[in-house]
Amino acid sequence: MLRSELATKVAAEAPGLSRADAEKVIDRVFDAITEALANGGRVEIRGFGTFSVRKREARLGRNPRTQETVQVDEKCVAAFRAGKALRDRLNSK
Repeated sequence: MLRSELATKVAAEAPGLSRADAEKVIDRVFDAITEALANGGRVEIRGFGTFSVRKREARLGRNPRTQETVQVDEKCVAAFRAGKALRDRLNSK
């Protein structure tokens, strides 16, 4: 699902909310999640899942084109862990 499809669906299910307003709301939610993660925080949405930041240590990598060994710096990456309700819904048959 694309962001625009999500905005259309939210607008259709919320009477009085235009598609443009739905897009603004979705943007604000994503901005809040991003800001919390950038500040080293964790975001938990009950029934959906948890977003967190994980640190990847520095390591030696390899350029696949030249096979040359290169140093890969340490970095932080976003991680998502699905909540129980989401896992149960995905696995129900």
